[in-house]
Amino acid sequence: MPATKELSAVLPIHPEGASGVSSLDMASLLLCAYELGDWINQSAEVAEYLYWKDAVSEDADVKALTRKFEKAKELFEECQRFGRFHPDFHAAKDKIKAVEAELAQIEAVVRFKSAEQAVDTMLFEVSRTIAESVSDTIKVPSNEASGGGCGSGGSCGCGSGGCG
Repeated sequence: MPATKELSAVLPIHPEGASGVSSLDMASLLLCAYELGDWINQSAEVAEYLYWKDAVSEDADVKALTRKFEKAKELFEECQRFGRFHPDFHAAKDKIKAVEAELAQIEAVVRFKSAEQAVDTMLFEVSRTIAESVSDTIKVPSNEASGGGCGSGGSCGCGSGGCG
């Protein structure tokens, strides 16, 4: 955390004689934000994330399965134009799920996803801490899965009648 002296640079400045309205030194606030970003980038969580990101990008099995996934995805998108009534819709959907399952078996992918989640959690906690220090009523976005959508089996409300 910044020292008290550093924090005083971003505290409200009251003009002489003014008691209510204050201004904020945005330059100092931005410098503190960049410093916070640097601290986050130097964290163990980010280091592990970057390590596994490189490991995944260099893994030959991951590359081959990614190409296989892209082909399966193209086929599925072609079938999806006609919806679940396309003769190959379910087979194309099953092929995508099978390739995703194969990818999920590779240790580098598992570790990458875990590291990615750790960084996401850290960023959410930092965002929430900052927001709550301003007000308890400020909403902080998260990456939690929403209730459902077209491809999730939930009710997305797109109006196509084919969802869910």
